[in-house]
Amino acid sequence: MTPAALPAGFYQNPVLDEDFPDPTIILAPDGWYYAYGTQTKRPGGVIINLQVARSRTLVDWELLGEGLPEKPVWADATQKIWAPHVSLHEGRYYLYFSALPNAGGGFCLAVATAEHPAGPFVNSAGPLQCGTEGFVHIDPMAFDDPATGRRLLYWGSGFGPLRVQELASDRTSFAPGSRPIELVQPLEHEDPDNYQRLVEGSWVVLRDGWYYLFYSGNNCCGDDAHYGVMVARSRHATGPFETLSEAGGHPHSIILEINQHWRAPGHNCVITDAAGHDWLAYHAIDPTQPTFDAIDADQGYSRRVLLLDRLDYVDGWPRLLPGAPTRTPQPRPTVAGE
Repeated sequence: MTPAALPAGFYQNPVLDEDFPDPTIILAPDGWYYAYGTQTKRPGGVIINLQVARSRTLVDWELLGEGLPEKPVWADATQKIWAPHVSLHEGRYYLYFSALPNAGGGFCLAVATAEHPAGPFVNSAGPLQCGTEGFVHIDPMAFDDPATGRRLLYWGSGFGPLRVQELASDRTSFAPGSRPIELVQPLEHEDPDNYQRLVEGSWVVLRDGWYYLFYSGNNCCGDDAHYGVMVARSRHATGPFETLSEAGGHPHSIILEINQHWRAPGHNCVITDAAGHDWLAYHAIDPTQPTFDAIDADQGYSRRVLLLDRLDYVDGWPRLLPGAPTRTPQPRPTVAGE
């Protein structure tokens, strides 16, 4: 169904029919929602390091220009700018992302800052944290804990645990003396439905006294993509976290997974509309157009478009409305002035 044919007050996924993986969405003081996505290649071969889009409604998006025109000098020869997270503090925008260093080894966490939500973001002098191999240090998410005032950074993958560590007051380094705390561990059993074989994509929200940790798991991309969103909760921002599976004896902690319309949905953020309702924004693979001329096309990377579905909280746990990931018309989010 085309947007023009939708009933008034409804939208339909995808809300952005472009490769836009690992989305983060914020509401800026100018009244626009801004979305940020992983590095991609546009038609004509143009590589965009930091994708930026904006919307007044959360469902009608326009792509903007490059948000990170200069890559970090220590990663300017590679093409791996992954999973951006942006937050606003005292009039300054902080971009956290992961990048593959020129010198090899593992991925690094990085920080850049800007005066405007669309950038241009300017990199800090060096990486925040690097690994010796693999992709342990990816998918950062910054969160200020209202209960303690501590500035926290969540991250993790590479078949290791999700972690959190306190940031210093400058938000571009870790607090002196702080150490990473392990939150959720991967599960190594061979069940084909085991989404928690690998965990990544942390996103934390505080609702009704609970810190909810959303995370994604297993394989995001390629012909054998098997990906979904899971959840854990805690009374404290730094844990201990109990997964949905542990709390209720469920076989897994999945709240979003494959259906007949969408493959490998995941790596979400949570955004709140003007009526106070939470929405899960995430990427997924459209089976009717699963690939594109990607930077890593030879490695089977997939075209991951932007989707949005309503979240509710039932018996102390977040739940998506039936049918998610949806492809049928759904009631639109409420925007300011409605």
